[in-house]
Amino acid sequence: MTVRRNVLITGASSGLGQAMARKHAARGSDLALCARRTDRLATLKEELVAAHPGVRVEVHTLDVNDHDQVFKVFQSCRQTLGTLDRVIVNAGVSHGSPVGTGGFPANVRILQTNLVAALAQCEAAVEIFREQGSGHLVVISSMSAMRGLPHLTAYGASKAGLATLAEGIRAGLLDAPIKVTTLFPGYIESEMTTTGDEPTPMMVSTEKGVTAMMKAIEAERAQAKVPAWPWVPMGFLMRHAPLRVVARS
Repeated sequence: MTVRRNVLITGASSGLGQAMARKHAARGSDLALCARRTDRLATLKEELVAAHPGVRVEVHTLDVNDHDQVFKVFQSCRQTLGTLDRVIVNAGVSHGSPVGTGGFPANVRILQTNLVAALAQCEAAVEIFREQGSGHLVVISSMSAMRGLPHLTAYGASKAGLATLAEGIRAGLLDAPIKVTTLFPGYIESEMTTTGDEPTPMMVSTEKGVTAMMKAIEAERAQAKVPAWPWVPMGFLMRHAPLRVVARS
């Protein structure tokens, strides 16, 4: 297994990004943590350095929708750490509206952040990997990418687009020493998935979900539905069930 020493994570101030930072720090990786909420990043840095004194943690203010800033911050992280061995494209937003119900501004924001801004991050990362001659790109898609869902139309489309983008990047790098992993998380407890008092069916804890994500990341799998149970069989059903059945889910 290739050791990826220097890891950059976007959207690291909360949720899955924060949890992946903790897991990587526990494995001894040096980190470049990026997000808009630098107060949270500073708190996370203090926690990680205290828990893992040998780990280096750099924090950077980053709005992924500022595409010029994405390229500048990624290059700065590379210069500071020496290399970027793994980049996790994690920053994203949710909570759109069914099309035609007045939610166009929110739906546009979802597509801009989850797809266009993700493209900027992938471009910046792979440019560095090509120069280095190595690297591991990880993109966080979603099980919502499997089929169109009425309540997650823009979100699912953005994550499906991201998965296709990653596959295209992977196809272009088959003969290069650069790996590309696409993760399709199911319902994992985080700030993004906590939307009300009613429990979400098949929701797993952050710990269980991120442990499954990290296993796939460390194995550098091309694609992984996580956690595998129940999302591998659910993915098959989502792909092949009649649309009327999927729309009720």
